[in-house]
Amino acid sequence: MARTDYYDDPDAPTPNSVVPAAVGCITDDQGRILLEHRVDNDLWALPGGTHDFGESIVETVVREVREETGLDVEVTRLVGLYTDPKHVIAYTDGEVRQQFTLAFECQVVGGTLEKDSESQELRWVAPEELDGLRIHPSMRKRIDHFLEGRREPYLG
Repeated sequence: MARTDYYDDPDAPTPNSVVPAAVGCITDDQGRILLEHRVDNDLWALPGGTHDFGESIVETVVREVREETGLDVEVTRLVGLYTDPKHVIAYTDGEVRQQFTLAFECQVVGGTLEKDSESQELRWVAPEELDGLRIHPSMRKRIDHFLEGRREPYLG
């Protein structure tokens, strides 16, 4: 299902749902961050997805990272809570979500890097290469907050 991300756009559709989601901020031993080139919106993003019934939000990010990257991770800290009502995501089935995402720093504990059907590509990206990729402003904010190494999580 395709999606369109809007940010601070007066022509964005009105949200009709809020769905909690989680993303994983994962680096390799060279300090590069793992990003996926998404199929649904053709943008680069942190791996992650929506919360399912019967799991904690930490279990969500662990499951989503495993599904999308093949990597097993453990959560080491909360990077931030992102609920900006100016970020609206419209899906082709008529659902229009207001953003509600928690970003977690994660450490790889196993698995093998392998993309799934939601990704065109997985790539370890050096911080200086980020400006050359198409990344939604709200996702870039999460990445920047992670790379800043903030002591306290972002709440916004």
